[in-house]
Amino acid sequence: MELTGQPLSLLAIAEVALGRVAVRIGPEADERIQASRAVIEQITNGDVVVYGVNTGFGKLADIHVARSDLRQLQLNLVRSHACGIGRPLAEAEVRAMMLLRANVLTLGFSGIRLEVIDLLTQMLNRGVHPMIPEKGSVGASGDLAPLAHLSLALVGEGECFYNGERLDSATALRRADLQPVTLEAKEGLALLNGTQAMHAVGGLALLRAKRLSRVADVAGAMSLEALLGTPVAFDARIQNARPHPGQQAAAEHLRILLRASEIRETHKEGDPRVQDAYSLRCMPQVHGAVRGALAHCEEVLGIEAGSATDNPLVFTDNGDVLSGGNFHGAPVALALDYAAIAVTDLMSISERRIDRLINPDTSEGLPAFLARQAGMQSGFMIPHVAAVALLSEAKILAHPASIDNLPTSGGKEDHVSMGMTAALKLRTIVENAENLLAIELLAGGAALEYRRPMKAGIGVELAYEKLRALVPPLVEDRPMYREIERVAAAICAGEFDSETEKL
Repeated sequence: MELTGQPLSLLAIAEVALGRVAVRIGPEADERIQASRAVIEQITNGDVVVYGVNTGFGKLADIHVARSDLRQLQLNLVRSHACGIGRPLAEAEVRAMMLLRANVLTLGFSGIRLEVIDLLTQMLNRGVHPMIPEKGSVGASGDLAPLAHLSLALVGEGECFYNGERLDSATALRRADLQPVTLEAKEGLALLNGTQAMHAVGGLALLRAKRLSRVADVAGAMSLEALLGTPVAFDARIQNARPHPGQQAAAEHLRILLRASEIRETHKEGDPRVQDAYSLRCMPQVHGAVRGALAHCEEVLGIEAGSATDNPLVFTDNGDVLSGGNFHGAPVALALDYAAIAVTDLMSISERRIDRLINPDTSEGLPAFLARQAGMQSGFMIPHVAAVALLSEAKILAHPASIDNLPTSGGKEDHVSMGMTAALKLRTIVENAENLLAIELLAGGAALEYRRPMKAGIGVELAYEKLRALVPPLVEDRPMYREIERVAAAICAGEFDSETEKL
C-alpha cells in the first residue's frame, strides 16, 4: 500500500493491521514532506517564535526555547508524555495506529522529516510494534499518551514487541536491522498530536460491528423460522415506503436468507397470527438503523484517515505555520459513541428473540428452555441469563464518553473529547455483542431441530450447517462456555455472514 495521505477504508486498514499488506511512502508525497520540513528549518534558523517549534507546550506555550535546546525539547516532550496505563493494545490495534499516523504525516502539513515517517513504515513492515498502554488519553490534543509511546520506540526508548517477545525498543530495532532516529525541531509534536489511537481501536471495532449487523440478520432469520414467524413484514414494498438504505438492505438480506423455506410453507395458510412480535417483525427497521449508524461512523473515520490532525500545521504555499485544533477528537468520539449505542440496540433486540425461543409462553410449542427433558434439564436457561448480563453491561457502557469533560493542562486544554474512552467502550460492547449473537445462534439452531424434518430457508440452513460444524446438538445439559466462545470467534472471523452474503 502506498501512503499519500489518502482516505483509508476500514478494510484497507484491517489488511495492514493483520499483517497482510506491506506499506511504503508514495513518491508523490516526498516533495510535500520535504517542502514542509524546509519551512520548519527556516524558522529554526531565524528569530520568529512559533508554537511547538521553539516554545513550550500547552500552558507553557509562552516560554521561548533556545535554538541549542530544540532537540532536547522534542525528546523531553516524548518522554514526559509516555505515561499510558493499563494493558497493552493488541498488535492489530497498534499496527492500525502506526499506519494511520504514517499516512496523515505524508500529507505534508507536519514539518517532519521523511526519514522519521520512513522508520515508522519500516517498523510496520518488519513487525516491530511499540508497547502502547490502552488508557491515559482524553483525546484533547489528540491521543497524546498512546502516541508518545509510539514515538518513544522511534527514538529507541520504551518497549516494543518483536517476534513474540517484549523487549526494550533499542534491542527490538536492532534485531530488525533498524536504527532509531534523533528527533529534530517540531518532530516530537508532529508525532504526538493526532487521533490515531482512538481511530485505530474504534475503527477495528467498527469493522467487527458492521459484520455483526449482518450476522444479526442471520440469527434473527433462524429465530423467525424456529418461532414459525412470517416474512411478510420484510416485503420490499413496505421498505420502499420508508426508504432508509439500511432498512432496505436488511430486509433484502432477510428475504434471501428465508428463501425456499419449507417451514414457512407448513403454516403459510390458516395461520391465525396477523403480525409477529416486534423483535421479529421489526428486524429491518432495527437492524437497518444499526447499519445506517455504522455507515455514518465509517464515513467519519474515512475522512479522518486522510486528515492532518497535528498542530501547528505548515502551509508551504506561503510558509505560514498556523495553530488550530485539528487534533481534537470530537468527530471521532461522537461517531464511536453513536456506534456503541447502535450495537447495544442490536444486542437488545437479539436478547428479546432469545427469550422468545426459550420461554414456553411465547415459543410456539417449543419445549421450555429448549431442553430435551425440561425440569430434569435446564437447557438454555442460563445462556439466556448470560446474554442478559452482556446486554446490561453494554447498556452501561453505551453512555456517551463524549459528553464528559474535565479541563487539563492548567486550563489551556479546557474541553476534551474522551475519544479513546469511546473507542475502548465500543470494543467491549462489540465483544459482548459477538457473544450474545452466538447465544442466539445456538438457541436458534437448537429450536430449529424441533421443526424437523422441515427445512428452513436456504441461508438459514447454511448458517445451521456452520453452527453444527462448530458445536454438536444439545441433547443433554453440558457446560456451554467453550461453545459460546467458539461461535463468537467464528462470528468475529466472518464465518456466519460470508457465505450468506453470496446468496
